[in-house]
Amino acid sequence: MSQQLVDALAEMREDEALALVEALVKSGTPPLAILDDVRAAMDVIGKRYEEGIYFLPELMLAGEMMNQIMKIVRPRLGESAEAEHLGKVVIGTVKGDIHDIGKDIVAFMLKVSGFEVLDLGVDVPAQKFVEAIKMFRPQVVGLSGFLTLAFDQMKATVEAVEKAGLRDQVKIMIGGGQIDEAVKDFVGADAYGKDAMAAVKLAKGWIGG
Repeated sequence: MSQQLVDALAEMREDEALALVEALVKSGTPPLAILDDVRAAMDVIGKRYEEGIYFLPELMLAGEMMNQIMKIVRPRLGESAEAEHLGKVVIGTVKGDIHDIGKDIVAFMLKVSGFEVLDLGVDVPAQKFVEAIKMFRPQVVGLSGFLTLAFDQMKATVEAVEKAGLRDQVKIMIGGGQIDEAVKDFVGADAYGKDAMAAVKLAKGWIGG
């Protein structure tokens, strides 16, 4: 782990972080190791947001830094990650919840792992997920929610997908906040992921990647 990069990202030192990424890439550091450092930094940023140390502007800057790093690292991932296209994933934070850093990290890790990702954003109503499944035809749907009130909306979203006759076409995973096996059962999801890497592992397992 490059603690220097983790610290630069966590402290919002954008120029320094991007310069470090460039240097690591040039020195031959494996791209996935760099992305693991990014994930570690985003975990720190997420905790600081939960503790009220960071606010929305910091989260927006964190997202921008992730995008910039992705532009640097993606060409180094090799053609396999680009060409594989393991499958499609629709992801979004459910209605009533505007937390997005966890969702953004999951979407980021899915993309670098070879998935095509449609990110619906935050505060997404159930019907929008249904429409996205019809249009995008994903194999996997990810429902994110940090607040406990999100559990009811996750359940409502799964029910809407079922009502639309699409439930047997997709696997649904949930994540964020205090989610566990009991919440998964309540919501009617297929699985829950504790973190971004767990989400990638689930998606690969379902799609056969």
